[in-house]
Amino acid sequence: MALLQIAEPGQSEAPHQHKLAVGIDLGTTNSLVASVKSGEAVTLPDFKGEHLLPSVVRYMPCGNIQVGAEARTFASEDPYNTIISVKRLMGRGSEEVNALGDEAPYHFESNDGGMPYIKTTAGAKSPVQVSADILESLVFRAEEALGGELVGAVITVPAYFDDAQRQATKDAAKIANIKVLRLLSEPTAAAVAYGLDQGKEGVIAVYDLGGGTFDISILRLNKGVFEVLSTGGDSALGGDDLDLALAQWMAEQLQIEVSDNSISRYLLEKAKWVKEQLSDADEVEALISLGEENYSLTVTRHQFDALVLPLVKKTIRACRRALKDAAVDAVDVLEVVMVGGSTRVPLVRAEVQAFFGREPHIKIDPDRVVAIGAAIQADVLAGNKPDSDMLLLDVIPLSLGLETMGGLTEKIIHRNTSIPVARAQEFTTYQDGQTAMAIHVVQGERELVSDCRSLARFELRGIPPMAAGAAKIRVTFQVDADGLLGVEAKELTSGVESRIQVKPSYGLGDAEIAEMLKASYLNAAEDKDARALREQQVEADRLIVSLKDALSVDGEKLLNADEREQLGWEIEKLVVLRNGSDVIAIEQGISALSKASDEYASRRMDFNIQKALQGHSVDELGESK
Repeated sequence: MALLQIAEPGQSEAPHQHKLAVGIDLGTTNSLVASVKSGEAVTLPDFKGEHLLPSVVRYMPCGNIQVGAEARTFASEDPYNTIISVKRLMGRGSEEVNALGDEAPYHFESNDGGMPYIKTTAGAKSPVQVSADILESLVFRAEEALGGELVGAVITVPAYFDDAQRQATKDAAKIANIKVLRLLSEPTAAAVAYGLDQGKEGVIAVYDLGGGTFDISILRLNKGVFEVLSTGGDSALGGDDLDLALAQWMAEQLQIEVSDNSISRYLLEKAKWVKEQLSDADEVEALISLGEENYSLTVTRHQFDALVLPLVKKTIRACRRALKDAAVDAVDVLEVVMVGGSTRVPLVRAEVQAFFGREPHIKIDPDRVVAIGAAIQADVLAGNKPDSDMLLLDVIPLSLGLETMGGLTEKIIHRNTSIPVARAQEFTTYQDGQTAMAIHVVQGERELVSDCRSLARFELRGIPPMAAGAAKIRVTFQVDADGLLGVEAKELTSGVESRIQVKPSYGLGDAEIAEMLKASYLNAAEDKDARALREQQVEADRLIVSLKDALSVDGEKLLNADEREQLGWEIEKLVVLRNGSDVIAIEQGISALSKASDEYASRRMDFNIQKALQGHSVDELGESK
């Protein structure tokens, strides 16, 4: 007789079986995949023993695809079909990509959705598709190394990635047939790898200088809980920019004319090699062959440091801003973690040590630390460590809110709020009898909607007609663990509701986030004055509209000609003041008109009460109670 296989409802038939989950560092220059094996998180090599997978994809006319080191060898020979640093294109719109110029040396075409497509001999490829091809290669490597099918992956993204870029990453994973357990910020993943291993508690700075992005995160670790206090950086700055500065200097020294993309790629590869050699040597001789011309150039570390110092100083300024946002000083930072291959540059390590006043941690390979941290988190989310109390609290990089009357931004969830998070706020109608409300969701730090980024629009219909200000509309913003936003609006008396899952457009680049933050600081005083002016203008408009509407209904019944003329004159005076820019004058005008209309408002109230009581006896009123 066959035995029944017994398991708890909803649980695995083999509850003690280790589930195969991985952490993926989808990097600009290189990507890695890691997993927890025998209790230790390790990166997984390919069949050649290489752990780093160059984030390069080459498309061929026959339909074949090359990914990694093999593809990178064709960067100079076949530049338009060999896609490098595609991460910089993730979440960007066509217009923005076209403005990148030499940073994106490909042929592009647009589609109706605004996403840029790269023209290749194998057809047009979106940045999402290119990233999916890299992810597929990593998953294949992992399943070969682990000997089974994956249950899911934690994929890391820069802390500065906005909704569009995070969604693009999830789309790439979907195309690659990967279940995303979570998107995790790269600095937070590094903190998992370092902080939990060493068991330290306190403030930690994670300095992440990768191939294409720079992130600085200030975190607090307390009893296994990671809280990101602030994030900052420059997501258009990385090791690629150090290479570019050196390549341009080498071309100038040798008087080489960079006439096409092939020469540019070749010089960049040489510059990268020189940079890497100078991490251990004081000077390096670079041999350059272009056609029949051969060149030789000696580069010293001192020359290289002088070239890249302005770029490194930019990262230090970002560190200073991040500390200010976190309300901590450099002396409060207990540990500094270095992440990213570019942190091997001696000048970078020296500048970071000088700024924080302590030697940074470089114990774990800076190229692998993010993938290792993601693997640890994936192991927990897959259920292999059900008793783990590890909790990660990432933050949103820019405030989320909606547009209110006068084009003002009302922030619902503020920048650097830990996620996942839900926030609700109540609003009301502006006009009598209003039965619908337009909800405009925006992102940014400025006070005016015109200075922020529009995320989505939707409408709430079916609001019962009431007097202005009587309806109660609760708007709820909810950001999930991946940093993706959902917005719901509900009228509380009737229960009518509407919601939207913000599916971001690809129109905002990661560099713009840093610019938006910078603009919010530079324009803080101006924005405050602009908001005060708009608020008084909205209040003036509300009073003017309500009075004009009332006068059209019963003005002739309740006011004589002189009173109507006097009130009309006060209204026109406020209209003139409202169209000016003197906040105090508008406020005084509102006060004057309110005072001038008090007697009229009193007569209206008495008239409406008498009208309601007309035809009823006192006994009838008593019975109705």
